[in-house]
Amino acid sequence: MRPGSPFPRRLALAVALVQTLFPLYWALVTSFRRGPQLFSTALLARPDFGNYRQVLSDPSWWRDAANSLLSASAVGMIALLLALPAAYALGRMSFRGRGVVLALLLGCSMLPQIAILSGLFTVISRLGLYNRLGSLIFADLFFALPFAIWLLAGFFRDLPRDLDEAAMLDGCGVLRRLTLIHMPLIWPGIVATGLLTFMNCWNEFLFALTFTLSDSARTLPVSIGLISAPSRFELPFGIIMSASLLATLPPIFLVLLFQHRIAAGLTAGAVK
Repeated sequence: MRPGSPFPRRLALAVALVQTLFPLYWALVTSFRRGPQLFSTALLARPDFGNYRQVLSDPSWWRDAANSLLSASAVGMIALLLALPAAYALGRMSFRGRGVVLALLLGCSMLPQIAILSGLFTVISRLGLYNRLGSLIFADLFFALPFAIWLLAGFFRDLPRDLDEAAMLDGCGVLRRLTLIHMPLIWPGIVATGLLTFMNCWNEFLFALTFTLSDSARTLPVSIGLISAPSRFELPFGIIMSASLLATLPPIFLVLLFQHRIAAGLTAGAVK
């Protein structure tokens, strides 16, 4: 093998792609199977859209999808609205304890959900939000807000300080600097943060399972987790896979729609 040959890199890329895409491919193959075909190990399946028709013809699936969309969108918008001024203060202003606050925010975003589950259940019950979509929005903000603040603070911090000095010489106040100067410059970072927050809340399972009880407030991850067959001798893997793949379409559509913004936002500040 010649020195500098691209073969090792291509081999590593192929292995990474197979490891990443094969579970998704197997889920797609399984979604086309029914009955005894579910036990087949063949890599190809004869397309049978019966599972998809069964899922899409169920009104509860559309209701659960609407609940997931509403709660994830609300959490994303509220988190961005509250995180922008806080991230601006942490990223552009110097004050004692700023590093401690950022470390606490990062620690809060990395905290296991189960660690605050019992306390949140008590608070949500006292507020009268149990079995309502408001309970999911309230609970998801405990993790979405610290994550959004910590991420946006890095984007604000990477902006040149000369911008603030020039704006202050022109008599531009803090609010105008935030809305007219800094936010347009970090717009890719705002989009990336909003989409990451949306996808985290879209896939959230533990809070949705704990704080909702009735079908009217159920979200897609819980709905998929509760799919069962009419008989205990049947395995509804085909229906579960078809519902799971359909549930991935909204995040995939958003990522494809804003892929350039996401790439620009995630790499902002990497190259000076």
